[in-house]
Amino acid sequence: MTHPPLFERLAVIGPGLIGSSLLRRAKEKGEIARYLTAIDHNPDVIKRVQELQIADFCTTDLAAGVKDADAVILCIPTGAVEKVALDVLPHMKPGSILSDVASVRGQLGPTISASLPPDITYVPAHPMAGTEFSGPDAGFSTLFENRWCLLTPPPCASKNAIHKIEALWQKCGAKTRCITDHYHDRVCAMVSHLPHLLAFTICDTADHLSSDLRADVLEYAASGFRDFTRIAASDPIMWRDIFLANRDVILETLERFKQETEKMAQAIHDRDADAITDRVRRGKQIRQTLIDKHQV
Repeated sequence: MTHPPLFERLAVIGPGLIGSSLLRRAKEKGEIARYLTAIDHNPDVIKRVQELQIADFCTTDLAAGVKDADAVILCIPTGAVEKVALDVLPHMKPGSILSDVASVRGQLGPTISASLPPDITYVPAHPMAGTEFSGPDAGFSTLFENRWCLLTPPPCASKNAIHKIEALWQKCGAKTRCITDHYHDRVCAMVSHLPHLLAFTICDTADHLSSDLRADVLEYAASGFRDFTRIAASDPIMWRDIFLANRDVILETLERFKQETEKMAQAIHDRDADAITDRVRRGKQIRQTLIDKHQV
């Protein structure tokens, strides 16, 4: 027996890496939505989505795109979420669900929740998946496979709406968990925000070397430099917004990292082979844990 899709109409605002991957998965998996809408302020993005045929209706008109949707998901940079959410709410139909994929929750939840009409539910969800690429062509339908999606629903969110958004991401292949905004931001600061900050900083350090040394570093870059700095190719605007939005937690996490770095530096200074080996061994164990959990 074939079950009806979760949503009759699903609207995705911002068909970039995350948004276009969601649209692709929904196109492949008919149980997510019967009718897909892609919305973007950039006509060139909309044209490309039409060429890719990953949505049934494509538009730059926010109101027209969301008016009949049962669920609207904002797949846009963190810094733009609040404004677009407030712009879109007056045009959403009664009984629909608003969601976003912002990687920093901060005050987004309380701010948007305070502006909700009584007949619209807000259930944000952050898929912990991505690459360094962006735009409609960067997406692929298996992006969320076996990755975590962290839901941060406000206390007022209906259980039915939470269930539907959770089911949507599960049908995308993700594992799901509901957590608080604050805990979400602390986790993401360690597993995502700090690694990106370090990658950008290492590249910036290389860029400030003397011209000859800089050229040779880039020419002879070994796998360590290449692998670690891969994520430095990510969208600068998106990461600017994330660093500013999660500023306090990132700075706290960075301070902890600096303390650990100083301990390693001291061990090297003291020629403390045991301490160095212990730290390297524990780092290897963390990496093996990721492999065991199929997060690599």
